[in-house]
Amino acid sequence: MDTAQQSEHTIRAFKGKSFLPALTVYDYPMTRLLDELGIPMLLVGDSLGMVVLGYPDTTHVTMEEMLHHVRAAARAKPRGFLVADMPFHSYENPDQALTHATQLKEAGAKGVKLEGGQEVAPQIQAILQSGIPCVGHLGMLPQRVVEEGGYRIKGRSEQEKASLLENAELLTKLGVCALVLELVQSDLAREITHRVSIPTIGIGSGDDCDGQILVTQDLIGGFPWFRPKFVTPVMESASLLQKSVDAWRSEQSERYRKAFSPSPIVAHHRT
Repeated sequence: MDTAQQSEHTIRAFKGKSFLPALTVYDYPMTRLLDELGIPMLLVGDSLGMVVLGYPDTTHVTMEEMLHHVRAAARAKPRGFLVADMPFHSYENPDQALTHATQLKEAGAKGVKLEGGQEVAPQIQAILQSGIPCVGHLGMLPQRVVEEGGYRIKGRSEQEKASLLENAELLTKLGVCALVLELVQSDLAREITHRVSIPTIGIGSGDDCDGQILVTQDLIGGFPWFRPKFVTPVMESASLLQKSVDAWRSEQSERYRKAFSPSPIVAHHRT
């Protein structure tokens, strides 16, 4: 698939044709590197709150911080579909949602992502009617982690299963171009994938979605203090960085020692 003009339409076209890879970006260099690899969907996720800003969860991320990082990523002029998370409390009603989605678009995002189903349907509708593409997000909703008391797999009970199926179909009808399924029970994620006409993008939801998304730092082992159970890093970049810096420091310390160590004292003896 041509990555030169990724848009909501090309993202939709992945359905049933090819795997849809997606990764998070928060700055210019990572956006440029991943875009040069042809990653078709790049998410400026509010996960930046934890892996970049040091917050305990995503609920502390502000709109100003999201705009700052979207601008940085957009400066890479990615060919991929650059999506921005709508941060916590930025889409409480349709008017607020539209205002903030417009700001993210003006900052360089090509689309936005909102968490939730029926409860945010009016907000999604307002954004879509303005011409800004939306990505849906169901299952475990990180912006509700505090009120729910942690992360857990969703869709195990019949009530949760019915709600997720209903919301997946609702978001599809509203017109979202893709649907992130986070920590959804794998059998249910597979069922949703077969039911909806848009790509599903899993994270911790098994292998049967149309695509997968990961926090890039998790994929490359760049955040060693916390690692989701469902992630197997392809490398350990944090360890490599520490070893490289330690080797550099040792090399420079040795050069300094040789350059500035006192000259040996030569003893003079009388004959």
